[in-house]
Amino acid sequence: MQDLSGLEEEVSSWKTVRTRIEELVELFALVKEEKEDSLIAEIATEAEEVQDELEEMRLALLLSREHDEKDAILSIHAGAGGTESQDWAQMLLRMYLRWAEQRNYKAAILDQTPGEEAGLKSVTVEITGENAYGYLRSERGVHRLVRISPFDNAHRRHTSFALVEVIPDIGDTVEVELNPNDIEMETFLASGHGGQNVQKNATAVRLRHVPTNIVVACQQERSQIQNRKRAMELLKSHLYDMRRQELDEEKERLKGEHVSAAWGNQIRSYVLHPYRMVKDLRTDWQTGNVSAVLDGDLDGLIQAYLQHTVEKH
Repeated sequence: MQDLSGLEEEVSSWKTVRTRIEELVELFALVKEEKEDSLIAEIATEAEEVQDELEEMRLALLLSREHDEKDAILSIHAGAGGTESQDWAQMLLRMYLRWAEQRNYKAAILDQTPGEEAGLKSVTVEITGENAYGYLRSERGVHRLVRISPFDNAHRRHTSFALVEVIPDIGDTVEVELNPNDIEMETFLASGHGGQNVQKNATAVRLRHVPTNIVVACQQERSQIQNRKRAMELLKSHLYDMRRQELDEEKERLKGEHVSAAWGNQIRSYVLHPYRMVKDLRTDWQTGNVSAVLDGDLDGLIQAYLQHTVEKH
């Protein structure tokens, strides 16, 4: 019944847009016949609104893969390069938080490890909203930044890398078998910005799945029990996604198209010096407005990737 309700709502949305377009066409013909030029601007404004709505609906149609409708768990890991890469990880976090805010999605930091001098070594964020995973799966991979380093007294150009991981938040919707003997648990003090302890009790939980060496942590909740429950859900999501990726990669290998998201295979470059450009290396989509992208304007990049994956398959 829930699926049926969602489909009925989707069909209703398309019918509503079709009706609006038909009414605009009829109104334009009438205005043109009666030569009421004062209404042309009003019709043009509404036509642009309908066009924007259609573009949003067309983009949603590209979200046809399994779990695209789910919430997303996004993790950022600074690459080699110390403070440079850790600052880059912090910049990427800000970019995704801004993007989520613009879409009225909720974002909650589940776990973070600050850098020694600045930035972040790693951070995990839960992003809640319709199709969050479908949109953000375009961001999975290595992101490269080229800029004049603010941490280099000689003002030399530096290249920094960060790895972005995105998995669907499956929660308890998919059955994943876990052997309790394969899980190691560690508790620690939940920390705020700058490493300051926000609680005196060790409520934060870190789990390690021994066979795969997958490590997850959660320090968002108030109690150790709640954090452990959420960490277990994260671990199941990671294991499920790992198995799904293995199947996808095997299919890509058979087609000769597989490229792993390893450190040597960046998906996107952000260049701040000697010129300004963001370029996605998978789709060739690019823009010179780097500031807008770093402020969360990712729609062009995401749409190009979704279109690219549809055409490829």
